[in-house]
Amino acid sequence: MNYTIRLMTREDAQHVIDMMRVFYASPAVLSNGSEEIFRNDVENCVNDSPYLEGYIIEDGHKILGYGMVAKSFSTEFGKPCMWIEDLYLKEEARGLGLGSKFLNFIAEKYPDAILRLEVEEENERAIKTYRKCGFEVLPYMEMKR
Repeated sequence: MNYTIRLMTREDAQHVIDMMRVFYASPAVLSNGSEEIFRNDVENCVNDSPYLEGYIIEDGHKILGYGMVAKSFSTEFGKPCMWIEDLYLKEEARGLGLGSKFLNFIAEKYPDAILRLEVEEENERAIKTYRKCGFEVLPYMEMKR
């Protein structure tokens, strides 16, 4: 099959929000999110925000998943940093190599950037994909306020 990755558009908004509800209610994500957060995230993906890009993963015209990438700079690594904030695939799209395809797409789009992501330890399938794509565990705790 011919799978494609493209930029998210306003027409994708409801599909993405529906997927976000499923994703954020799963054990793969620490927080449950909210409708306000989902709408704000999608809006920032489709407007001219310099901080967030949204992508659709599809087969023809059927949406199979989405990804969101936040842009920053890492002083630790001395280069741009692309945070893979969300990577969600519908159940029927899992195991087809689409997670790897998305990560490689971002790596090729931003060849001089470091790629970072967070993953729950229980999400063994995702961890296997990330390791296959060259990701490794960083040996420190992240904090937020």
